[in-house]
Parts: sequence; C-alpha cells; structure tokens
Amino acid sequence: MMAAGMELPPAGDPAIRVVAMPADTNANGDIFGGWLVSMMDLAAGTVASKHSKGRAATIAIDGMIFHRPVKVGDIVSVYADLRSVGRTSMKIEVAAWRQARDGSENERVTQATITFVAIDEQGRPRAVDG
Repeated sequence: MMAAGMELPPAGDPAIRVVAMPADTNANGDIFGGWLVSMMDLAAGTVASKHSKGRAATIAIDGMIFHRPVKVGDIVSVYADLRSVGRTSMKIEVAAWRQARDGSENERVTQATITFVAIDEQGRPRAVDG
C-alpha cells in the first residue's frame, strides 16, 4: 500500500540502472552528486544518440535539483524522456530514483533537463535524423 502523496517512478524501463558503490561517495559518506549527474548524462545521452541516429554531445544541464541523498548499496534507476527536438538539438527530461537494496520503496533523488546537439564525426552540429 502506498502512502498518500507518495510519488511513483515513471512507467516503463529506466534508461539505465546501477548500484551505488563505496567508491562513489563524498566526504560525508553519501553518494557524490557528480556521480549522479554523470549517470543522468549517460542515460540522456543514450536517448539522444538513439533518436538522432548518431553522435550527440551534452551542451546544457538545466534545473538540476537534488531532492534526497543516495546511500551506498542503493539501486539507482535513471529515466530519460525526449521532450523536444530542434533542427540539431534535443531536450531530454531526466530523473533518478533510488531504492534500498533490501527495500521496495522508491524515492526520486534528482531531476534535470539535459540538452544535446547531434554532431558529425568532426564534432560539428548536424541535423537530427530521428
């Protein structure tokens, strides 16, 4: 039974799922925020590359919000959803959720909008093929 007001992760499979390890901690013993950002960038990059049918580069991360800490051993699921497509760019909404290894409750821990540009082999912007 879910408590009133409790949020659920998005339907469907996450773009990536990883376990937070001790090497990923900050000085306080929590998972380092930069590690979470990199997981979110990886997840969004997968969506951007698939949609544009090729290379894509991160150009902006907007509205990054850290809601809760992640602990060592937590299972982190990152969901990424393509929100808009321009001639060369794509905006992707990304949210990371944690679940304790021995628990069943999910908590949203971070969210952001990440913008990618489709690039060619020389690193120049190209039209999105998707």
